[in-house]
Amino acid sequence: MKRLILIILIVLAVVSLNNPIFAKEDKGTSKVVAYYFHGTFRCYTCNMIERNTKEAIEESFKEALASGRLEFKSVNVEALGNEHFAREYKLYSKAVVLSLVKDGKEVKSKNLTEIWQYSRNKKTFSEYIVKEVNNFLNEV
Repeated sequence: MKRLILIILIVLAVVSLNNPIFAKEDKGTSKVVAYYFHGTFRCYTCNMIERNTKEAIEESFKEALASGRLEFKSVNVEALGNEHFAREYKLYSKAVVLSLVKDGKEVKSKNLTEIWQYSRNKKTFSEYIVKEVNNFLNEV
């Protein structure tokens, strides 16, 4: 008898979760993903670009990272399953790409091609990354 009552309670709980009256209102989600794309071979400058990108984002966007409005991902495009990134973003070298994602779909992206121009000046590099990330976060 106790098992039957337990089963009935479990069934009622599951049914309640799927009932629109009890379901959370889905307002849609938006976020920015900052990707650093690299290959298997990584030179000194490539490692520096990744490190400086990550530092600029972590130092300037603590709240956005904590809330999930911003993510940083380092991706090896040569690893199995990641090859599609090179095609989708037309990558020909290591790159920092910002992606605006709304309701699970990318609606906008930008390859930050000036990272190579600024790679030897950490201050200018960081300012560039912060400015571009801010531009994307303003759309979230």
